[in-house]
Order: sequence, then structure tokens, then C-alpha cells
Amino acid sequence: MLTKNQLGLLYMFLSVCTFSIMDLLVKWSGDYPTGQVLFFRGFFGLLPTYFLIPRDQLRTFYKTKRPTEHIFRCVMGLIALVAIVIALRELPLAVVVSLSYAAPLFITILSIFLLSEKVGIFRWAAVIVGFIGVVVISEPGFIEMNFLYFLPIIFCIGMAFVTITIRKLSTTEPIWLISIFFTITISLAGLATIPLGWIMPNFQDFILLALIGVTGGTANLLLTQSYKLSEVSLVAPLKYLSLVFAIFFGYMMWNEIPTFKTLIGASLVIISSLVIFRREIYYKQKILSNIRHD
Repeated sequence: MLTKNQLGLLYMFLSVCTFSIMDLLVKWSGDYPTGQVLFFRGFFGLLPTYFLIPRDQLRTFYKTKRPTEHIFRCVMGLIALVAIVIALRELPLAVVVSLSYAAPLFITILSIFLLSEKVGIFRWAAVIVGFIGVVVISEPGFIEMNFLYFLPIIFCIGMAFVTITIRKLSTTEPIWLISIFFTITISLAGLATIPLGWIMPNFQDFILLALIGVTGGTANLLLTQSYKLSEVSLVAPLKYLSLVFAIFFGYMMWNEIPTFKTLIGASLVIISSLVIFRREIYYKQKILSNIRHD
């Protein structure tokens, strides 16, 4: 029988694998409009989430007392998703994955203003090191004035807002409700792009597009379950396995070889993110210890 921490590690590993598969499918779907991919990501992403809705709430699942926060989460999530889909199609897989690791840096900064959290010198130092890593990875984009390199950064900023909003929402709202509102939003946003031109997929491509939604929805649920069962500091390092997958599949599928600077920059971003995770856990334990002694 597995312990909670062991189950958490298993769920995180499965989440990383599933997200990596989704990234591959998104990159493969380059012949189809971004809006069409968004629709499939949303519509078929509803399938895994549907089974989590309590049977007695199927008819009233949409009821909430916090619509404004849900709307904000959905808008920021939509911006982040559009940015990462375009980036995955246009940039090397390892570069996109490496830059996406910068999300904790933005979460740390935004938490100061939105959650009134105090950030110590260690986390500030980690943020600075992480941003140096981002600059190292993005250097080709700065030199060539290639705006595509900014898309993973936009994704990180969007996900930082999403993460902080979910932290607030999850105090009263079930995770499945937060997920469903988002998947419905991206489905409708994708559907609205039909006038811009959709391509009728053949059967094989239809399955590919549908799998983008299924894998995306499943990966999010696995990630949530992992954080629910285990300490974040224990399971978070497994997320960085996705860079190994990105390098492997990028080379095997598209003959992409990451540059030395990309690997150095990715290492700096990963180290800074791990320091941030560890310091957050340290402060939480310190606060709990003070409460128990009061």
C-alpha cells in the first residue's frame, strides 16, 4: 500500500508525462488554426473533469458566489494558453519548456502585491538568478527581435495570476468547478474563431486534436491530486523531468538540439524555482510552529 507522499509522487510523474504528450500533440497540430486547437483543448478537456462532479450537483454545478474571480482566472488562463500554444508551434520544444519554468518567479513577485506575502532575501535572490536564466535562454530572441520568445514569458505571467487566483478560490470552491469554468471558456473562445477559418480534420487528425483536450484535462487533474496528497517541495522537482522529455522528443521528432546557453539558462531557472519552493515551505512551517506555541 502506497503512502500519501508516494501516491503524490506517482501522480506528479503521471502529470508530467501527460503534459509532455500534450505538448507534442500541440506541436504536431501546427497545420490547424490556434482557435480550433483551443476548442478541442477545452471541449474534450471537459471529459475527465465531468466524472469528478458529485452526482447530486450535476444540474447546479455552475452555481458560485465568486463569479468575478472565476472570470479573471479564466481570462488570464486563456491568455496563457494561447501564448503557450503558439510558442510550442513556433519555437524549439526545449526552449519553451525551459522558459515555462519561470512561472514561480512571477508568482513570488505577484504574491507580494496580491496576497500581501513577505518575501525574504533568499527568495529575492532566487528570483534574480531565475531572471538571469530567462535572459540567457531568450538571448536569440533579443538579438533577432523575435517576439515569439516573449510568448512563454506571457504564459508564465498569466499562470502566475491563475495560480494566485486559484489559491483564493480554492478556499471555498471545489477544484472541479474552477476547472470546468476554464474549459468552457476556452471552448467558447475557440468556437468564436470559426469565421477566421477552420480546417476540416481527417479522422486521424480529429483523434489527435481530441487527445490534446483529454491529455490536458487529465494532466491538470493529476497535478491537482498530487499537490493535494503530498508536500509541494517533495513532488515539485519531478516537474523538471519535462525538460528531459522535451529534449528527447524535440531531437527525435524535429531534430531540435538545445544550445549550451539554453541548458545553462534552464539550470538557473530550475535552481531558482527549487529555492523558492523550499523557502515557501520553510515559512509555512515556521508560521505553523509559531501558532502552536502561542
